[in-house]
Amino acid sequence: MRTIFSFLALTLLTSCISVETRTPAPPVFVTSTLPALPAASSTPTATEQGALPRPENCTDEALLVLDVTYADGSRVKAGESFTKTWRLRNTGTCPWDSTYHLVFLSGERMGAPDSVSLPVTAPTKDADVSVNLVAPLADGSYTTYFQLRDPKGKVISIGLEQTIWLKVIVGNVAPGKFPSPVASISAPSESGGSLPIETATHCTVSENAGYVSQLLSLINDARRAVGIPALTVQSQLTTAAQSHSRDMACNNFLAHNSSDGSWIDARLRAAGYAYNYFLEIIAIGTPENAMSQWQADAAHWDAVMDSSATEVGIGYAYNAQSDFGGYFTVDLGRR
Repeated sequence: MRTIFSFLALTLLTSCISVETRTPAPPVFVTSTLPALPAASSTPTATEQGALPRPENCTDEALLVLDVTYADGSRVKAGESFTKTWRLRNTGTCPWDSTYHLVFLSGERMGAPDSVSLPVTAPTKDADVSVNLVAPLADGSYTTYFQLRDPKGKVISIGLEQTIWLKVIVGNVAPGKFPSPVASISAPSESGGSLPIETATHCTVSENAGYVSQLLSLINDARRAVGIPALTVQSQLTTAAQSHSRDMACNNFLAHNSSDGSWIDARLRAAGYAYNYFLEIIAIGTPENAMSQWQADAAHWDAVMDSSATEVGIGYAYNAQSDFGGYFTVDLGRR
């Protein structure tokens, strides 16, 4: 990054923030404490007996809600026994029961069983699914892939993907382009150029309009909860945000600098956004993951709640071959 910004030490390792303003006065940050966001659903309890009724011609779909334990990039000790838990939401119309399985597919096995049964889970409810693992003895970065399958062995899509995974680091191995444990606040950049073109020409990314819509709702609901006006979606901000998310997913990095070295203001200008003020925050994972990452640090949450911003563009891109899979970019601005 350029040398004209100061650094904030963070305990959060999975998102960063950049703020720039063209107005003389600093933005007015709202620091009110928000009430906890309500859970969308809950896992059925052990008191539920047997399988739930299965409607005729029901459908199977799922969504990754949260990495409950061992987020991607977590470090484990060589030979350590640990349990990875994912929270999955049943977004189909078929109830899940013990005839549904999470099945080992490929990658570093780490002692994973061939499959684990899912708990009884009604449609719209969440299930915590766990796998007991043992870390490899050799230092390195390891990835394990699993699939969700119905009673007949058919693969159930998890969002837009066919797999779910675990990524851990053993020993003193550099995590590549994992996020830096700092956030940056920038001064104006003089960088120019155009919207970055993914240099990994073989890269194929998935977009997810549902994730974008969900994150927009979460942000605006949080703002409304403390009396801050909701943000309006702006097409040029969306173009800039989506371009940066694709760039991060294809080129395997998490930062505000584009792969060609350009900065946020250059991306906004290239997209045609004539800003007077803007901010950018980035995150990984699901919409819930992103909100949790930002809520965990005051500077990031101040950006989400910034009353000086009136418009927003959200980008999301997923690349299974990248370190973090899914990358969010949120560009907030005012003209």
